[in-house]
Amino acid sequence: MERIGKYEIRRKLGEGATSTVYLGYDPFAQAEVAIKRLHPELLRITDHTTLYHHLLLNEAALAGKLQHPHIAQIHDAVIDDRDAYVVMEYVPGGTLEAFTTPDNLLSFERLVEIVFKCTRALDYAYLQGVTHRDIKPANILLVSPTGQDIKISDFGAAIFTASETTQGTQLGSPAYMSPEQVRELPVDHRTDIYSLGVVMYELLTGQRPFEAGNNASLIYQIAHHVAPPPSSLRPEIPPELDAIVGRAMQRDLDQRYATWMEFSHDLAQAYRNRKLAPDRSELPESEKFERLRAFRFFREFSDVEIWEIVRLAEWRSLEAGTVVMQEGEPGNYFCVLVEGELRVLKQDHLLDTLSAGDCFGEMALFAAGRGARTSSVETLTPARILTIRAPALLRASAVCQMHFYKGFLEVLATRLSVANSRIASV
Repeated sequence: MERIGKYEIRRKLGEGATSTVYLGYDPFAQAEVAIKRLHPELLRITDHTTLYHHLLLNEAALAGKLQHPHIAQIHDAVIDDRDAYVVMEYVPGGTLEAFTTPDNLLSFERLVEIVFKCTRALDYAYLQGVTHRDIKPANILLVSPTGQDIKISDFGAAIFTASETTQGTQLGSPAYMSPEQVRELPVDHRTDIYSLGVVMYELLTGQRPFEAGNNASLIYQIAHHVAPPPSSLRPEIPPELDAIVGRAMQRDLDQRYATWMEFSHDLAQAYRNRKLAPDRSELPESEKFERLRAFRFFREFSDVEIWEIVRLAEWRSLEAGTVVMQEGEPGNYFCVLVEGELRVLKQDHLLDTLSAGDCFGEMALFAAGRGARTSSVETLTPARILTIRAPALLRASAVCQMHFYKGFLEVLATRLSVANSRIASV
């Protein structure tokens, strides 16, 4: 059986100008991996050998550092005079390149969901001091061919702002480069914002914003021209998405999105202001993320932990008058009110009203599912709630659990303070 180091080789996944990617198997971890191996002829000492080694070393340097659900993990690397390869998480769903032709475009809803997750992953990388510099459809991997979960890969061209200059160099793919990148000017996270705007343009229209017969002409267009709006190529594109792409691709840095958070916010707003799909009974994951991120209860949770909650929670829409919890019944879950209004009753006496962002039912967790509910909760208006059950919470990361319990203690302290104030006023 063919091997690369300790890894068994199953088959070739793809090949590029500088490297071949294989599907491998790690017998120690008992898991499939992707192995990107530099072509043997490039190991010979040439003017470009140092550059190729540098690109692999860049990826290797990220091993274990970028821990995010939407960034492909780097597991291992070997880079010497005899061999050079990087071992990474295997993501089986293909890349976004499959959806860049006019006859195979994504739905608007799925497209925005994917781009939203890219913005959150790249914001996380930026906060760790990393700018990718080679964002393109081929570097955005799909967890499954029909799903909307993604992993960003290939950080070989990345710059590390904590330790390196941010001077631009001609690394990356010309069609997706920002104006400052093609001019070899200093770059920061806004170059990735521009590149993701180009990716979004291509996913919306099936065409790149700039096309040319050679790189020199392409670079001139990027540096001096303004791309036509996506809707000029595909009239059914909603104006909100036209505007987002236009702002992400602004040549003037002062006019471009200044932060990833602004980019993310506009994508989420596109859902709220306009139906991008006919059935909105289920919130898209991007909107779930934005809702939770805005609540005070979740202010100390990181983005990674918010994504954990989006996935482990159950989300429900309820009509007015629905009993959510019944006094005296056992319970092993707690809830957060996402929208609407609830009332809390004890023996038919009103104790409190709850609004968006409030949590309730958390005391059941401290009783390990054996305690009875001490009050009833019912909806006053149509409402949307998320429910987290005790077994699901136990599967969350230790840091996520810690933030929940800290939040519960703050809620309890606030409720005791309110109760004391009421008693004192009697």
